[in-house]
This record gives sequence, C-alpha cells and structure tokens, in this order.
Amino acid sequence: MSNIDDLLAIMARLRDPENGCPWDVKQDFESIVPYTIEEAYEVADAVDRKDFPALCDELGDLLLQVVFHARMAEEAGHFVFADVVDAICTKLTVRHPHVFGDVQADTAEEVLTNWEAIKRREREADGEVDGSALAGVSRGMPEWQRALKLQKRAAAVGFEWPGVEPVLDKLIEEIGEVRAELENGADKERLTDEIGDVLFVCTNLARHAGVDVSAALRHANAKFERRFRRMEGLAAAEGGLSGRSLAEQEQLWVQAKAEEEGAAASGC
Repeated sequence: MSNIDDLLAIMARLRDPENGCPWDVKQDFESIVPYTIEEAYEVADAVDRKDFPALCDELGDLLLQVVFHARMAEEAGHFVFADVVDAICTKLTVRHPHVFGDVQADTAEEVLTNWEAIKRREREADGEVDGSALAGVSRGMPEWQRALKLQKRAAAVGFEWPGVEPVLDKLIEEIGEVRAELENGADKERLTDEIGDVLFVCTNLARHAGVDVSAALRHANAKFERRFRRMEGLAAAEGGLSGRSLAEQEQLWVQAKAEEEGAAASGC
C-alpha cells in the first residue's frame, strides 16, 4: 500500500522541469488555488451525499492539493511538506490544552472559547495590535463563511440576538427595505447594500437555527437542479422548454415537485 512518501515522490516527478508533466510544471500558487477550493467543496458534496467511496477519492484529491502547494513552496525555498505536518501537530497540541495539558473544558462550547482565546494570544505574540473581537477573521474565505465567522466572534462577547424570533423579524425588516428601494428606483449601489443586509441576516438565521449555511445552499442548488432537469424531461417530447410561456413552465415545475415529493413520501 502506498504511503505519503510515495505521493511526495510522485509530485516531485510531476514537477520535474525536464521529465515532468508540462501542465504540472506550469502551475503556480495562484493557478492552483481554484482547484484547492473546488476539491474542498467536492469533499463536502461527498459527505452531503453520504457517498463514502467518493469521500475517500475526494479526500485524496484534497490531499494532492496540499502536497502540490508544499512542493512548490519547497522549490521556492519557503518550507517543505514536513514543516506543514509539524505546524499542524504543534497547533493541535497547543490549542487542545484540555487534552494535552491540565485545562478543564467539559463542553464543545468551552473548547471553542479556549480555542479563540489561544488564537488571540498567538496573534498578540506575533505582534498583532488589533484588539478587536473580530481580529484575524480572514478576508480570503467565501463571504458567507466570513459573515458567519464575524457573527460568531461578536456573539462570543455578548453582541447576540436572544433567539430565532428577533432574527426573523430583522429579516422581514431587511426584505422590506429591499422592496422599498426597488419601488423607489434605487441605484445598484443601494440595492447591493440592502440585499447584502438580507444575506447577512439569512446567515445569522441559519446560525441561530443550527443549520449549516453551506449545506443548506447545496441542498437548495441540488433540489433546483433535480426539478429543472425533470422539467426538461417532461417538456422534451413536445419540443423542450424554450418557447413555452412562464405559466406553462411553472406548471411543469409544479409537476416535477409533486413527483419528487410523492416519491419521497412513498420511500422510493
């Protein structure tokens, strides 16, 4: 069975300027990042589908991304793969003093509180002067994820809705503001601001409801795709969807939805 050394050797061979793969040799950090992000989402998709053979495969693809970045860093003299492993081992040990030390933490919430406190001390030790509770929230993550992180950080110091109901009220308020802007001929900048508020509150609503924002959106995307493809199938015998009125297409959507819900109810 292959081990990590085999993978590192394969990556080194692929990146060999003379005998490697032209595509792999051509890549740099910036060009590989989109693939790294894509592979992470494919891992999430496999988990969502509970497809464990696919999860095994996708985790391998994600590991390849780590090895690819580490190989390019080694070539540039920045660090090697062993440094990546050493860094994460050190981080996990330091940030779990309730496991590897004498700190008491009996709940997941206490663990997260300790984790954030340790991260804050690490930033201070590195000379970071930003004392905000929001310090260190990366600008490189997807914006929905950054919104969630900002909300969690604010909640940790008490700036938090007491429950779901006030968040729902706030969502209704923000939707009303979007409607008002549309009715008054708002410009794109104003609409961007107001719709951004709606999305931010939706993220907060999901957090309060204990729903994973990314999973919820993946489910919605998958549901839309299934039903739209069924619409296309239903319309195929009569020339397809193109050219049909919105009312006709809506009728097909309702039929596709009813079929799916009927199949779910029967356990098919």
